[in-house]
Amino acid sequence: WKVKLYTHLETDLLGELRDKAEDEAISVFARNLHDLLLAAPAGPRATLALDPGLRTGCKVAVVDATGKLLDTATVYPHAPRNDWDGTLAILARLCAKHGVDLIAIGNGTASRETDKLAGELIKKVPGLKLTKIMVSEAGASVYSASELAAKEFPDLDVSLRGAVSIARRLQDPLAELVKIEPKAIGVGQYQHDVSQLKLARSLDAVVEDCVNAVGVDVNTASAALLARISGLNATLANNIVQYRDANGAFASRAQLKKVPRLGEKTFEQAAGFLRVMNGDNPLDASAVHPETYPLVTRIAADTGRDIRSLIGDSAFLKRLDPQKFTDETFGLPTVTDILGELDKPGRDPRPEFKTAEFQEGVEKLSDLEPGMVLEGVVTNVTNFGAFVDIGVHQDGLVHISALSEKFVKDPYEVVKAGDIVKVKVMEVDIPRNRVGLSMRMSDTPGEKTEGPRGGKPRGNAPRSERHAPQDKPAPANNAMAALFANAKQLRK
Repeated sequence: WKVKLYTHLETDLLGELRDKAEDEAISVFARNLHDLLLAAPAGPRATLALDPGLRTGCKVAVVDATGKLLDTATVYPHAPRNDWDGTLAILARLCAKHGVDLIAIGNGTASRETDKLAGELIKKVPGLKLTKIMVSEAGASVYSASELAAKEFPDLDVSLRGAVSIARRLQDPLAELVKIEPKAIGVGQYQHDVSQLKLARSLDAVVEDCVNAVGVDVNTASAALLARISGLNATLANNIVQYRDANGAFASRAQLKKVPRLGEKTFEQAAGFLRVMNGDNPLDASAVHPETYPLVTRIAADTGRDIRSLIGDSAFLKRLDPQKFTDETFGLPTVTDILGELDKPGRDPRPEFKTAEFQEGVEKLSDLEPGMVLEGVVTNVTNFGAFVDIGVHQDGLVHISALSEKFVKDPYEVVKAGDIVKVKVMEVDIPRNRVGLSMRMSDTPGEKTEGPRGGKPRGNAPRSERHAPQDKPAPANNAMAALFANAKQLRK
């Protein structure tokens, strides 16, 4: 037993437990990455990005509605130079020159000070109707030093590439984050302790699922984004971009077949996820696959409507009987899906764009006081709770027991990465850089009255209610518990 059985049994059980824990950690990372990639996009709007810094200055980049870089600058509003007024003048000129709508502020060092600068800029030029948003910098430095960024901006300083990435990830998080290795985004738990091969495979699958769920505009997408489409790889993605650069925008999906090395099978697999906006065929802008175009043509002919007038006419489409259009090739589920897509062509599964408003005057840990109610953004969700950015350079933790008034088994039932939530400050530990938060507004700082995971309070319950009697009979189906109970009786 000691030499053979016990040691083998212990090794096997610990190995099995580790495998389960590893799978769970990878699953947590995958779910967080999924939520982050499918975060709400601000849309095609001219954006000015501020990558905050103190001694090295704030890096500024302006991109147009399509993400094309228009202008860059480096300003020094903070210590030691303190060129506050000069910075405001430069930013106001850039915003007016390029018709900027949004100001994206990185959430790194000096972000709250830079947020205050953006607030003054908005007041200074009210006619431009600017909106400022704090954006996560996670992975921006990894992208700026990558080979992909070097190819895209060969003559641009590395720090300015990071500012461009911040602007673009506000416009479309999915299109920009696919350029970064998923592990570098850092939204998991214990990611460095698990199998890196299993983690990479899982995260790559999540990225591909997200890209395919949203779809890609073939005339504006980068090679990195196109490579994530089902059926395409890096070579084919580069071929598509090169063909587009040489011949202009694609007018139809069928034109993709002219791209070198993109054969029939690849086209069949990828076409449904590629969109051609304002093309020759209105169906090319939807998720309807080219194989089913004849079915849509037949529906239009039978109803006496033009395809363009049919798209988006919800009232008319809901009156149609899907069974009427089935045949040997297209079954009822296919017809139903196509009618649903015609109702809302190319609909984006991502939520509507919203922003969190950080409280003025709360910029560092020392500004926090227990009892404060603040608005923040969920940056990471783990099995033991959620981390929330409240604008003090240090994410606060909402423990699973403080997520809701009700019992919470899984934090994902309540929150996900990117959610805007209201939290109460429960504890501030400045020496250890820790902030304890609660999403239950009824909680009082300093009083630990919550039950397990938001359950019934138990702190003041009588001892007889808090602990089961020692001689309580064990469940009949638990052999080990019964054995211990019998041993206790014998000792008595």
